[in-house]
Amino acid sequence: MSRSQPDVFDRAGGSLWGLAIGDALGMPTQMLSRRTIVETFGEIQRFEAPRQDHPVASGLPPGTVTDDTEQAVLLGRLLGPDAHLDQLSWERALLDWEERMRARGSLDLLGPSTTAALHARRSGTPADQAGVGGTTNGAAMRICPVGIAVDSTDLGRLVDRVVEASMLTHNTSLALAGAAAVAAAVSACLDGATVPEAVGLAVRAAELGAVRGRWVAGASVARRIEWAADHGRWTSARNLPDLVADLVGTSLASQESVPAAFAILAAFPKDPWKVVCTAASVGGDCDTIAAMAGAMAGAALGVGGFPDDAVQTVREVNHLDLDELAGDLLALR
Repeated sequence: MSRSQPDVFDRAGGSLWGLAIGDALGMPTQMLSRRTIVETFGEIQRFEAPRQDHPVASGLPPGTVTDDTEQAVLLGRLLGPDAHLDQLSWERALLDWEERMRARGSLDLLGPSTTAALHARRSGTPADQAGVGGTTNGAAMRICPVGIAVDSTDLGRLVDRVVEASMLTHNTSLALAGAAAVAAAVSACLDGATVPEAVGLAVRAAELGAVRGRWVAGASVARRIEWAADHGRWTSARNLPDLVADLVGTSLASQESVPAAFAILAAFPKDPWKVVCTAASVGGDCDTIAAMAGAMAGAALGVGGFPDDAVQTVREVNHLDLDELAGDLLALR
């Protein structure tokens, strides 16, 4: 792994590759309890094959990404000038993606918030109202390209683009706060911020996101990021996965999984590989937690923060060219 100072292209590529690597590490452990992961795999330290009885990942080869990476790439390719997103094109792209997944025999399809929103659209609900029930982490899991495409110097503009990229399916205070936090951390790191500085900006972005969309009851994403990151910094590496699973939470809820990603990022601010391996070990929605944490860690340290063979495995298994997408997104920035 290279330890030279990464430039902005290396950070952008590192963010996308970090998302995909974290996602692939968490593919076999997603939806499993922390206890089951320890009994089956120990602590995740490499790409693993899922158990034969896994409800969605059975039969997938080690290093396979899930919907997290595929939808992030889909979103990134649709961002237009000034990182705007056409809602009709985005709606069609999500529907087409799910049809392709079904044709491949995949059970890893659209999440509950996205499915409900697209059903509402088919029933005639306007695009800005379809996502008013979406509180899960689907917006945050795929928001990394917006963080790459929009700089962090104008936080209000960045949050505006997050809302535009998320509102179709996740137009609620909780989901927008979570997505804004992840995008802000990615963007800040591309602008040269340290991990603690990026966490601070993410908290501010979460506060801005929390007053957008439809308000829904739930713990403050911003305050939970602060709390989780502080505990992550002071918790031993050995105990961190249990703390995240037991106290932060690893469900699809934005106010659990997003702070969980920040707790792990804060614990290992200079070791992206440790970030994604730990995140893939916590259980629950850990492919998404590892994807978000990997995107932020990769933006901070660049692609050289991950083992070369990890990048190569994800590239070859999934036929991904994330370097080209990184360049396209930076051109928007």
